Amino acid sequence: MIKEETNITLTFEDFKTEVLKDYKIAITSRECSLLGRKEVLTGKAKFGIFGDGKEVPQLAMAKFFKNGDFRSGYYRDQTFMMAIGELTIQEFFAGLYGHTDISQEPMSAGRQMGGHFMTHSLNDDGSWKDLTKQKNSSADISPTASQMPRMLGLAQASNIYRSIPELAKKSNFSINGNEISWGTIGNASTSEGLFFETINAAGVLQVPIILSVWDDEYGISVHAKYQTTKESISEILKGYQRDENSNGFEILKVKGWDYPSLIETYEKAADLAREKHIPVLIHVNQLTQPQGHSSSGSHERYKDSTRLDWEKDFDCIRQMKLWMIAINIASPEEIEEIDSNIKKEVLEGKKAAWNAFIGPIIEDQRELVVLLEKIASASQNKDSILKLTANLSKIKIPLKKEILVIARKVLRMVIDENSKPELSTWITSYIKKSQPEFSSHLYSESRSNVFSVKEVLPEYADDAKEETDGRMILRDNFDVLFTNHPEVLIFGEDAGSIGDVNQGLVGLQIKFGETRVADVGIREASIIGQGIGMALRGLRPIAEIQYLDYLLYGVQILSDDLATLQYRTSGKQKAPLIIRTRGHRLEGIWHSGSPMGMLVNALRGIHILVPRNMTKAAGFYNTLLECDEPALVVECLNGYRLKEKTPLNYGEFKTPIGVVETIKEGADITLVSYGSTLRLVEEAAKELLDFGIDCEIIDIQSLLPFDVNHDIVKSIAKTNRLLVIDEDVPGGASAYILQQIIENQDGYNQLDSKPQTLTSKAHRPAYGTDGDYFSKPSIEDIFEKVYAMMNEVNPTKYPVLY
Repeated sequence: MIKEETNITLTFEDFKTEVLKDYKIAITSRECSLLGRKEVLTGKAKFGIFGDGKEVPQLAMAKFFKNGDFRSGYYRDQTFMMAIGELTIQEFFAGLYGHTDISQEPMSAGRQMGGHFMTHSLNDDGSWKDLTKQKNSSADISPTASQMPRMLGLAQASNIYRSIPELAKKSNFSINGNEISWGTIGNASTSEGLFFETINAAGVLQVPIILSVWDDEYGISVHAKYQTTKESISEILKGYQRDENSNGFEILKVKGWDYPSLIETYEKAADLAREKHIPVLIHVNQLTQPQGHSSSGSHERYKDSTRLDWEKDFDCIRQMKLWMIAINIASPEEIEEIDSNIKKEVLEGKKAAWNAFIGPIIEDQRELVVLLEKIASASQNKDSILKLTANLSKIKIPLKKEILVIARKVLRMVIDENSKPELSTWITSYIKKSQPEFSSHLYSESRSNVFSVKEVLPEYADDAKEETDGRMILRDNFDVLFTNHPEVLIFGEDAGSIGDVNQGLVGLQIKFGETRVADVGIREASIIGQGIGMALRGLRPIAEIQYLDYLLYGVQILSDDLATLQYRTSGKQKAPLIIRTRGHRLEGIWHSGSPMGMLVNALRGIHILVPRNMTKAAGFYNTLLECDEPALVVECLNGYRLKEKTPLNYGEFKTPIGVVETIKEGADITLVSYGSTLRLVEEAAKELLDFGIDCEIIDIQSLLPFDVNHDIVKSIAKTNRLLVIDEDVPGGASAYILQQIIENQDGYNQLDSKPQTLTSKAHRPAYGTDGDYFSKPSIEDIFEKVYAMMNEVNPTKYPVLY
């Protein structure tokens, strides 16, 4: 082994000291797992999933993990986090208890179950830390193999930083691209499609990944023979092994209980990945899982006696002990003393974590008891209140929920009494204090959030006669953005050589190179992952998904990883990824989708922007590059060759996010829509005007956030009628829009008629031009829907059509 700082070969005494240090970390981790399970079984913690059986390989991995590196792992890596100095005993148990104080539970402030790890990339104000001076872990998520796409992007960022000289000034993110992305995954999860998609992409891109597969032969209770062909991931991936004639992976295999071989293997892997950017897969087999998958069951139910006996013999810590004794690192007595001392440390750390967690809640409990006793003394419901108060006092391990439940029940009992204001104030204050612990940071709360950017209008020549295709407005705006922002890059299917399928990037690859304007394979989930990982490392990626329908391949990653990132890290990590796609109004089931309701509900945490033309879309890109939040921009698929006025201030004009635009004023009815459908609404409004119906048309512009100034309800106050026109299925985005207007904006109070929606049919459009007409709202549909609503107002003036 080599000392990282000095590169001097260790003496035996140094070697002994290092090994003993590793052993102490391994035992600490194991004792945390054992005691953690007991905490679950006694009811102090809800659920436990631990890293026992994986300790020794994680020690080896940690030795070669340097400042600036990133981990993208899964919920067994507690030993690794302890070894790099980012997880203490007390923090481990704080995570188990779900402590909502980020200073006590720095992995998620209690928002994720224990075993999900991260480091803090951001300062309290949301600004970036110097990631090159710390060891980094991207925030874990539970869905199996979902850490894989992000791992790809974390690694690709090193390629980008090494390839673009202008990024040298961003030295707080990379030092010449020398950083490695370290992935971990359980052997069973390698059955997921995300694993194979990412492995293929990493081999193509040749990025510095070291992926460790922890193989204990089971996926919960299901043996490897039901998971993996040949029962070995390294066997079936042999075709990816690099050779002298082709790129690929370096595939290494090592026993998980063999401490010296593990160190040798990880050292080799780190040299290849760090210097040459060669991806490496390390299949760590013959591992065990001493307590089974989790605290929800016992592995004795599905492992036979032979396997259980083998696991006892080849437990990695036991084997490390035997090896240490055999080469005179420590005697059995010395090891026993270490074990005993560590047990005491873990127990003390557990007690400290528990006291820090439960202490403030008990104080809240006592405070409420005193208040309720005071209220009871003067209440006509004294006995009932005292009974509830006594029940509250008896709770030995109170939850905030239990405190609030009783307070709110008592409030009903004093609704007409003088003590009501004091109790009401206490409850309101308690919720105000507690709710942010569970609900903050769904979106950015920094000074660079989307609301920090004000609208800048496009500027036009005085005669304003020159018009151009919408695609050219996008292209010329991207040109300016790429020139001004070396950290911006775009990648997707057909995005590079041909300039995307609709020519919105035409010529930009030639000008800015294949690194910044790149073609990628047909693999939407890992395209999203590339973007997430790069954004986590300070780049400003634009991940292009060719059509909106294809976004469904990436929705799981968008929903589970990107959308939850700021929330699950309590604002300590961010990935301001822009996802660019196009949709609406084309022929055929698979190229005409408008699943906006699905996306609005799945992607809370990501802004969803729906510009009606390419100038608006370009303005959104300009806005987003001044923000620190992720967003999905859905361009109008049939708008690329429509003519628009040519702006003079490319890169400068900005479309505001969360702000609607009234594009036609009217007095009789408010029509609300977005995207491509607006052109139909405008045409229908012209025809309706011939019949004396004056429509006000509002462009939503962004679904998330929605009309933050409540301008739509101001329109309804004038017209007293509302129709929402949408290309989604019935009850899709239109239901969300109505909820926002009627409930959040109190639009119901302004209506004289029933609010209505006009949507597509429940099926997807059939192929051909007629398929669009009979499947989605047409000009005639809009006309007749509005006309029918006005018939209710004045049947004489607007007699029924049918």
